[in-house]
Amino acid sequence: MNKLLNAIVLSSAALLLGGCATVAPKPVEVMAEGDVRLSGRLSVQVAGSSGRASGGNAGFELLGNPRAGTLELSTPLGSLVARASWGPKDATLQTPEAERSFPDMDALTRELLGEAIPVAALFDWLRGRPWPQVHSTPLIEGNGFSQLGWQIDLANLQDGLIIATRKTEPAVTLRARVEP
Repeated sequence: MNKLLNAIVLSSAALLLGGCATVAPKPVEVMAEGDVRLSGRLSVQVAGSSGRASGGNAGFELLGNPRAGTLELSTPLGSLVARASWGPKDATLQTPEAERSFPDMDALTRELLGEAIPVAALFDWLRGRPWPQVHSTPLIEGNGFSQLGWQIDLANLQDGLIIATRKTEPAVTLRARVEP
């Protein structure tokens, strides 16, 4: 029994130590007027053509605005595993393995999360409101709205939970629990 317990402990330690590669910390940023800082937990599920879903869960911190900002994703233990940064002309994804450039945030989020996520709209969606840059329609069956082909469910906004669903193929569900 002790040998089995030791093997489990050693295996767990090896997994934890092997998973410690993280993105280097960024310098402290001074927020500009109009910038937003949102953080919490994020889950993205993308339905595959084979009927199998892919996706993942991470802690997130979204900082900046739709024109320029950063989105950091971390493990449940708080280790930073990816940082997406964007500006008016490009987007960069930094992981422990490499740093890559993309023409825009759609291409970057497709690589990072498995499908393009409208990050510009996410700044408003995570605050429980439609993005003012495009038309939105209130949902008939509940609390929320439809925008950019996504349905934003705000029924649990008081608990910080926002659920964004895109039903077109591939179907995507994004769940975010925003910390107060």
